[in-house]
Amino acid sequence: MRYAPALAASALVSSASAATNYLGFNSGATKADRTAKFQEDFEAEFKTAQGLEGAPGTFNAVRLYTNIQAYSDSDPISAFEAAINTKTYMLLGIWTSGTTSIDKELTALTTAITKYGSDFTDLVIGMSIGSEDLYRISVTGIANDPTGVGNSPANIVNFINDYKKAVAGTALSSVPIGHVDTWDVWGNASNKAVLDAVDWVGVDEYPYYENGKGNTIKNAGNLFDTAYNNVVNTVGGKPVWVTETGWPVTGPDWDQAVPSAENAKYYWDEIGCRKLFNKVNTFWYNLRDSNPDNKAKFAITTNLSTTPNFNLTCPTTFDTVDTTSSASPSATSSSGSSAATGVSATTSLNPSGTSAAASSTTTKPNAAPSVAMLSTAGYAIIGLMVGAFALL
Repeated sequence: MRYAPALAASALVSSASAATNYLGFNSGATKADRTAKFQEDFEAEFKTAQGLEGAPGTFNAVRLYTNIQAYSDSDPISAFEAAINTKTYMLLGIWTSGTTSIDKELTALTTAITKYGSDFTDLVIGMSIGSEDLYRISVTGIANDPTGVGNSPANIVNFINDYKKAVAGTALSSVPIGHVDTWDVWGNASNKAVLDAVDWVGVDEYPYYENGKGNTIKNAGNLFDTAYNNVVNTVGGKPVWVTETGWPVTGPDWDQAVPSAENAKYYWDEIGCRKLFNKVNTFWYNLRDSNPDNKAKFAITTNLSTTPNFNLTCPTTFDTVDTTSSASPSATSSSGSSAATGVSATTSLNPSGTSAAASSTTTKPNAAPSVAMLSTAGYAIIGLMVGAFALL
């Protein structure tokens, strides 16, 4: 394929319309056996997502956790070329947990801008600086996983500024910048600097893990609404993107939550169909499982079949009584992020792309799949896994 020569310094938001609400899944850099994903692996995922039978819209977007190809030091992740070939929109991610520098992430990204030009940048709908970093350093995050490594609000803000400098004068300079974290992080005043520095807010929320709150499947819609509306009412009118949510098809019971295909279907209907799809930028967890350390399995397909594990067709009526928040929830912002000043807190996941959102009273497993933003040496040491349980 021929690519337009680099750095088209357009001040326009890469072809992502501000009025569009995107549908997609999460995708880490490695597979369930901790081996690297390559272009053909990503293309298979993206084609399945776009061809899902009964889907309530076209799932032609993907959330990535890193710009770096697994097993490489700073090469662009092969998901970029796969997205170009399948016309898949991308919510890009820079892995920031446990680091003081994102230089290798920025090298991979700027290399991709130069190599692929507008074929790449026109598909970028947003950039997330970090994933669940603030959750991991919170009291709840440490209690749930004492070995988890996050990052401070001050560092996240510095990384946002580093990213802005790196893409200045390129087509990505006006792409909206966000940070992804668990819902309870955004109401913490110590994280305000991060909130002030971003254009949009990413929320990971799993009622399955909300133990002690009556987390039956029938109450999942109410638990989700409470968390989501809390964020919307906290972030001062900034768009809220749902970057991870889902219900496991198999796995252990979690307090009153029971995994099953039937319950995963109910959750899809009550949260996805009722509240999110075609209303809010949504990245479901997940198309396929990639985290061998999480016993709960969330994949809506088996072996990337376009025939899902449960019916994706949306019903016309719902059990959950819809509640509204006082602020407008979604919509892709087209302006560059505001000046990053002060200190804030954000949580991030491992580069492989999996996280698990938790509330301040939720206990969750470290279900993060291996992350693709580690170096070759890092991969050799462990087959990376991402924070709380996101990515497949």
